[in-house]
Amino acid sequence: MKKITYIIMSVILLSSLGCSDTFTEVEPDGTNADNSFNTEKEYKDALIGAYDLLQATFWNTLVSVVASDDYAAGGDSFNYDQPTLQNINQMIHTPDDENQLRDIWGLMYAGLNRANYVLENKNKTEFAGKDEVIAEAYFLRAYFSFELVKFFGNVPLKTEDRGGSTRISDERIATGDEFSMERIADIPTAYAAIAADLLEAIPNLPVTQDMPFEATKGAAQALLGKVYLYHGTYDATKFGDAATTLKQVITSGQYALTTGDDYAKMFEIEGENGPEAVFEIQYSSVMPASWTNINGSNGTYFPKFNGPRSPYDDPVYDAGWGFCLPSVALYDMFDESDARRDVTFYDLREDQDRYSQGRDDTGLFNKKYMPRKEPSRAGSDPLNYDNNYRAIRYADVLLMAAEAEAQSGGADAENYLNQVRARAYGDNSQDYTASEGALLDAIYTERRKELAGEGHRFFDLVRTKKAAAAIDSFTENKNEIFPIPLIELNLALATERWGQNQGY
Repeated sequence: MKKITYIIMSVILLSSLGCSDTFTEVEPDGTNADNSFNTEKEYKDALIGAYDLLQATFWNTLVSVVASDDYAAGGDSFNYDQPTLQNINQMIHTPDDENQLRDIWGLMYAGLNRANYVLENKNKTEFAGKDEVIAEAYFLRAYFSFELVKFFGNVPLKTEDRGGSTRISDERIATGDEFSMERIADIPTAYAAIAADLLEAIPNLPVTQDMPFEATKGAAQALLGKVYLYHGTYDATKFGDAATTLKQVITSGQYALTTGDDYAKMFEIEGENGPEAVFEIQYSSVMPASWTNINGSNGTYFPKFNGPRSPYDDPVYDAGWGFCLPSVALYDMFDESDARRDVTFYDLREDQDRYSQGRDDTGLFNKKYMPRKEPSRAGSDPLNYDNNYRAIRYADVLLMAAEAEAQSGGADAENYLNQVRARAYGDNSQDYTASEGALLDAIYTERRKELAGEGHRFFDLVRTKKAAAAIDSFTENKNEIFPIPLIELNLALATERWGQNQGY
């Protein structure tokens, strides 16, 4: 049974704080600081309200998967199904493409604002353990801010000078602030501000937590290492910082690669929150969802995008909508002795008469997040799947650390790479050798295989400046980030003040 107390509390917070999908209406209503933040419970309730918005990041994953070179958008063959996803897949998206892009924009700002609601009141009431609550709020603000910067670049933020550096302000974005807010100076400044939040959080986060949704010290260190890795695109000295930080996660002894039968089940519900889970976004189907209250669910419907199109009957998997279709070229990168192949792909190429073939059909499906049949699921069927999102896995940490070591001249890059390969093959027969070519390229290839279908590939290509060579129709100095939804520019009267992202 999943985190029932957390679910009930998060639903209460969702209804009391509100959830808007527009940038200009992200201030919580109902509860306010004048009559709250007087007890430990009120701080923790508000914090859970911020955690709740992590569940909205399945939109981010969906867009990231179809933006990569390894997955086709898919969908209905006879209609231009989900046009924003289709356009992103072809790299022809524009500021008029809303849907998922506007969801990401609005919901990530809403999450950031909920974290700021806690931080805005961090000095109001004292209680034992408050430092940890504040640290978790800084972690969450960093997480939501990082998603915004990855997708949209140097986004508008309320900032202040603190100790000679630019920091995100510990206050909510209130209605009307959008008319005066400016974009943060540039992407490196944004990454530095996000890193500062995580550096503030790490000393006060525990090594382990009682509830699986809560951030730990290791999760914050892993995210910080990732931020440094992205920052390294602009400042190579950050690769050394990434290597140092990620090594702290590795040497902590808190995480291990899942192996054997447990690895085969790692992306199933019974494999959630296992030894490889550095940070997982939790989903549950026990609270009802409906088409009129999609964001009120504690479940995800990302799995529904990944299943074979109906009619499809299977004892294990539900039918889906036929999106996020892996390419045959990606499948062919895996040999039959690589355990990841059967975990990554659901192969129906010899059974294509069992389902309705959609657009871009390859007969291959994203098995990691397929819609699995469950005994019961409250609310409207497709909206409420249990599948947790493995936001940061230990294998990802090892490969990020390998990359950071290789970029900064460290000695452990091959060791970290080979640990991931040994798990995939069951032994050290596939250890890296110089005959393969450059070590850094081998690490990039390993990330492509290890993390396939999890939403990392597109941003890996962008930050390593390999996107134009890998993705058809990718335009340099444009498609590295997505356009600010035009309606958000117009609502904020910011067409000139913020300007649209370059090339759009």
